[in-house]
Amino acid sequence: MQCKLPVALAIALTTVLAAAPPAVADENLFGYLSGAETLPEGASELYVWATNRSDKEVGEYSANDFEIEYEYGIRPKLTGAVSLLGQSIDTHDILIDGYVPGDAEYSLRYAGVEGRLKYKFLSPLIHPVGVAMQVELENRVLDPHSGRDKDTLSLSYETLLQKNFVGDTLVTVLNFGTEATYADRAPIEDLPEGFDWPTDPEMEIELNVDLGATYRFAPKWFAGVESFYVTEFETEVGQERWSVHAGPTLHYAARKWWVTATWLPQLRGGGETYPGQTSDLHLIEKTKTELRLKLGFNF
Repeated sequence: MQCKLPVALAIALTTVLAAAPPAVADENLFGYLSGAETLPEGASELYVWATNRSDKEVGEYSANDFEIEYEYGIRPKLTGAVSLLGQSIDTHDILIDGYVPGDAEYSLRYAGVEGRLKYKFLSPLIHPVGVAMQVELENRVLDPHSGRDKDTLSLSYETLLQKNFVGDTLVTVLNFGTEATYADRAPIEDLPEGFDWPTDPEMEIELNVDLGATYRFAPKWFAGVESFYVTEFETEVGQERWSVHAGPTLHYAARKWWVTATWLPQLRGGGETYPGQTSDLHLIEKTKTELRLKLGFNF
């Protein structure tokens, strides 16, 4: 399936990868995982994210998530951030009871807002292990799976561990946490006969464990791998799904900006399946592959 990550953004990021002065120390080395460092007090960063999720094995499925995030160093060990979320989707010939009620296709739409606080207890640059905690509150108005109207309010907490080796040229991170979500789907007219589309509010609990390592193989360049395990528990069914994702990540940093690209295929999965599914993956709420591109500016 063709990846529909915005071509203009990809071209722009490629053309600016020319020689530049060294980067600041707080750029994101991973596409999905977070390190234990925070911004210096009074410093700011602007992030632009684009994530493509594609392939549910049947029909055609491609969804793009967009995020613009402003991050500010509130105190020497405390960083705050706010984000504006967007979404586009193109899905055809897929019908999954309770999840994908039919075809949907639209370009960029407003999807929600997000706020985050990150506090650093120990710095990985001066302590054996860096330790930080991160709390995030997110409100969405679109379902990322079906593309239909769905109000969700999510509160998440993560512990972030970071260990550097070989003069900070090898960086390893471990993230683990939980997310609680209240979800309320809007009714849909003209559903297929007998199709289940619950409109009663639901509560979901998601647990994650993420692990990554990246190595500076040349000035300004890091290459590595990142992975995550995620599982979800729902009100009516208990453990609803689980999946394992892992893939390569590449990072480049200049003096005032940086870019990170990550390809993250799903390796294993379990839980609910749809009729006719043959692969050993979870493809109802996840896809076979994800591709993320992040661009950050320091000022």
